[in-house]
Amino acid sequence: MACAIAPGAPARAQDAALGAELEPLLAYARTRNPEFAALQAEADASHERIVPAGALPDPKFGVELRDITRAGEQNPTLSPGRTGSTRYLLLQEIPWFGKRDLRREVAELEAEGARERARGNWAEVAGRIKINFAQLYYLYRSERLTRQILDLLGRLERIALARYAGGLAAQQDVIRAQVEQTSLRSELITLETERHHAHTRLNTLLARPGDAPLQEPARLRPLPPPAALDYAALDERARARNPQLFADEAKLRAAEKTRELTYRNRYPDFAFGVAPVQYQNSIREWELIVELNIPLQQSSRRAQEREAESLLAAARARKQASTSQVGAELAESLSAIEAARRTENLLAGSLLPQAELTFQAALAGYETGKVDFATLLDAQRQIRLARQNQLKAQVDARIRLAEVERLLGDDL
Repeated sequence: MACAIAPGAPARAQDAALGAELEPLLAYARTRNPEFAALQAEADASHERIVPAGALPDPKFGVELRDITRAGEQNPTLSPGRTGSTRYLLLQEIPWFGKRDLRREVAELEAEGARERARGNWAEVAGRIKINFAQLYYLYRSERLTRQILDLLGRLERIALARYAGGLAAQQDVIRAQVEQTSLRSELITLETERHHAHTRLNTLLARPGDAPLQEPARLRPLPPPAALDYAALDERARARNPQLFADEAKLRAAEKTRELTYRNRYPDFAFGVAPVQYQNSIREWELIVELNIPLQQSSRRAQEREAESLLAAARARKQASTSQVGAELAESLSAIEAARRTENLLAGSLLPQAELTFQAALAGYETGKVDFATLLDAQRQIRLARQNQLKAQVDARIRLAEVERLLGDDL
């Protein structure tokens, strides 16, 4: 028997599979995130302003009906053949030399800045997705670790109950095990709430309903090798590719062109025209017209020039500030990645094995009465703390890696 498949089933299946891996999340968001789509549309709109900016103004056409009563010989008329004369005017305004080119160049630079702002927005959105993905991974794994410790405490409670029943331990040991379990259950509630919030934030970035299903993150991205995280090389790469720096550079160059255009406004614009004059039913005269505006309002023009100079100085300062900020954030993130990497290696290679050995020794000592219950609980806390710190170091490194890639405007 044939089975019909609804047209939307593949899309729904694809949506339901989201969350396990990072790359499908990024691909999904790139085509659906409304903030990025809005900036892309604005960039497209800016690109369409280039042609009008460099175009000539529309020509003007006018009709002048002269002596519509023929010196009082007839009633007023609007018929060109019955007036004293009719003058037709076709006039084209032409800006001073170079003004059209400058306006087009300013529009091109503004369009370039809009494209870079859209690219920078995608880097921001992608960075937030990467960070939320890493946070979800941390929360899922923390919840799993907490449940494992909760099961371990249940075992310790049963051991304490057996020893208490045999008169080998105090009732206080059982109560302390139960208090520890209650505390962990409270932490589980907090972790579940934080996971729900991170889940909602990630769905919002994907333009999905906040409660749309997401799979548990399967794994974290591998970190680049230390040689790929050289500050000097990445700083040079950031200066060449950072979207904010690109946008600031485009704005600086646009401010330079705008200043040049403002100084060109000291020179007049022209208008050229032709005007045939009709007498009755024939054209008997032709007039040529040249007009120009007279730049007499010097105080207004000087104010515009000072404004252009100030805007240019502001653009230079803004680019310098952005360059310094990018360099500082890059150095901070790279240092944090290295610290997280070293911390993880220390925990995995030294502290965690030591904590596990300490717990096993404390458990054996408690069962034989050589160690008190407080020492046993302290040993299990050390294991939990070491595992949490190891997980936190892994996630912190990925969050900082997302920051580095945001600054670079590209993945490593």
